[in-house]
Amino acid sequence: MSACDDCLRRAWLLRAMSGHLERGRRQGGVLALEDNQLIEALGGATREELRRRHAGFDPAAARKLVAAAGLASRCRHGGPFPGGLQEAADAPWAIFVAGRAEAFDALAAVDDVAPAVAVVGARRAAGEGEEVARSLGQELAAAGVCVVSGLALGIDSAAHRGALSVVAPAPDRGRPPTVAVLAGGADVVYPPSARGLYAQILRAGCVISELPPGTPPRKWGFPARNRIIAALAGMTVVVQARERSGSLITADLAMQLGRPVGAVPGPVTRPLSHGTNALLADGAHVVRDARDVLEALLPGHALPQTPAVPALDDGLRAVLDAVGDGACTAGELAARRGVAVAEATADLTRLEMVGAVCRDGAGRYLPTGRIGALL
Repeated sequence: MSACDDCLRRAWLLRAMSGHLERGRRQGGVLALEDNQLIEALGGATREELRRRHAGFDPAAARKLVAAAGLASRCRHGGPFPGGLQEAADAPWAIFVAGRAEAFDALAAVDDVAPAVAVVGARRAAGEGEEVARSLGQELAAAGVCVVSGLALGIDSAAHRGALSVVAPAPDRGRPPTVAVLAGGADVVYPPSARGLYAQILRAGCVISELPPGTPPRKWGFPARNRIIAALAGMTVVVQARERSGSLITADLAMQLGRPVGAVPGPVTRPLSHGTNALLADGAHVVRDARDVLEALLPGHALPQTPAVPALDDGLRAVLDAVGDGACTAGELAARRGVAVAEATADLTRLEMVGAVCRDGAGRYLPTGRIGALL
């Protein structure tokens, strides 16, 4: 089972024209063009060479390269292929899969009641935004919903990690807890710092791309992969975004497909909230936690009960309240409560051990309660 000859030919054409697509990335709809139209529109002085290479494409050799890279391939002309990916005029022809190919195939199951949800947002996220994304990823995966994102730093990575923290996602029909969509080849880790996370996703789910193995990412590939994220997901949720953000492109593409869009509200004074608050003003669903997502997408679909934080004594409750009020480091907490830093550190460690707080990528402590409590 693999992509057909024509779809493989298309994928290799995109790779051959990557530089041309870079120059023409502001021309809307270019990926909806047929092969010859694409060559004519963007090929420039290399049109004849591109036509020659396109006509001489060797599907058998391409399949060997895919296999050598440890990838699988699927296409829209046969075999398991998610129906949502085919709804856009510029839908991908072929998809290359790293990791568990059966995990991608499970997304095409028409009788599956839990569609995928995209969780996207800023690369340079504020600490509470990463915790929101992590919580969303964890709770959605626990409810049997596949979390789709782009492996980028910040919100994307936090959402993937949250989904991966679920040991036994339900339902158990092969649906992956998370899928990452890349702007380059599915075997090209980007950003390189995400290698560890990439390896975890391969074991639990899969990483996909419409570009052949070994293709390096270029600027045009990021909005192109955003359209795949939006099409693969039944709903797109933006956690943090500035006024001009790639995640807003994903949200706009989802709306063009008639899919619901949600956004996590944030302080009006924070630039990272400007994009999400604008989405809410335009009618996006308010997302405080996974329950809001499930209610918008699957009314009546139950969210599994999460273990409650153990009862805290008055002293630790006061510490937790201080953390919620912005005392996110041992030094800040010590100053707020008038105690030694060592005592504040011990209190934070105790809260972390019972699951009442967690640390973000910058080492700051954040409450682990409902999303609304973090904003």
